[in-house]
Amino acid sequence: MHDIGIVYAKVADVETYLEKLVLSDPLRDPTILQAIRALELPEGSRGLDAGCGVGSQTLMLAEAVGTSGHVTGLDASAEFLAHARGLAEQSDLSEQVSFRQGNVNELPLDDNTFDWAWSVDCVGQSTVGEPLTALQELARVVRPGGRVAILGYSSQMLLPGYPLLEARLNATASATTFLAKGEKPEAHFLRALGWFREAGFAEPKARTVVGTVHAPLDDTIRRALISLFGMLWGEMQFKMAQADREEYQRLADPESADFILDSPDYYAFFNYSMFEGRVSAPTDCW
Repeated sequence: MHDIGIVYAKVADVETYLEKLVLSDPLRDPTILQAIRALELPEGSRGLDAGCGVGSQTLMLAEAVGTSGHVTGLDASAEFLAHARGLAEQSDLSEQVSFRQGNVNELPLDDNTFDWAWSVDCVGQSTVGEPLTALQELARVVRPGGRVAILGYSSQMLLPGYPLLEARLNATASATTFLAKGEKPEAHFLRALGWFREAGFAEPKARTVVGTVHAPLDDTIRRALISLFGMLWGEMQFKMAQADREEYQRLADPESADFILDSPDYYAFFNYSMFEGRVSAPTDCW
C-alpha cells in the first residue's frame, strides 16, 4: 500500500518501499480495479491520479477512460515516477498517460484541468498531511461537476484461525498507532465522509471493496502476502509483546514449519474503503 504509516524520507527507504509496492500489486490491483469500475469513469475523460506511486493504477485508470482519454499521474517521489514511466512505456497505454512530480497538498496544476481526480492510499493517510488541504486542492483542479474519489486500505483478516492475535498485532500496526498518540477519531480515514462535507463537496458517498485469496496460492500471491505481512507488522515487532512476537514469527516466517500460507485451507480477505463527492452542485455531466 502506498501508505500503511510509511513515509519515504531517504532514497534507501524509497527503494525498499518501492520493492514492497511492486510485490504487493498483484494482490491489491484486482480489488482496486473493482473500485475503478464502480466509478464508471466517462470514456474520453481526463483525470488525475494523485499519489500515483509506481503507476500501476494510473494505467488501469487510463484503460478505463479509453483511447481518447488521458490520465496524469502525480507523486512526490522521483524514484516512484521513474518506475511508473518505465511501466507505461512497456504497456500499450503510454500515449494515454503522463507523469509529473508534485505534492498533493500543493498541486502544480491549473484550476479546472481535469474531469475527475482519484487517490489511492495517499490522500487522507496520516503521513500525508491535513486531508482537507489535499481535498481542496483536488477540488481546485477538477472542473465544476466533476468528481473526486479517495481510496484507502482499511482492514484485513490475514491470519485465519488467529483472530485475537491478529487484533493485537493490528493494535501495534503503524497504520493505527497514530490514533494512540492523541489524534482525534475524526482524523481516521474511515471518517472521510466528514472531510468531504467540510471541504464543500456535494453528494459525499462511501463504499467498500473486498479482496479475497485462498489456497492453493500461486507464487506471485504468496510473495505479495509475505510483503503485506511485513508492511503491516514486520517493522513493528519491537512493539509487540514477546509471546505475540514469537507467535507472529512462527506463522509469518516462510522458513517456519507452521508458515500459515502453507495451510491447505488458507483463506484471507482485505478491504478498501472509497469515499467520493462532486466538486460542485449536482449536474448531468455524469
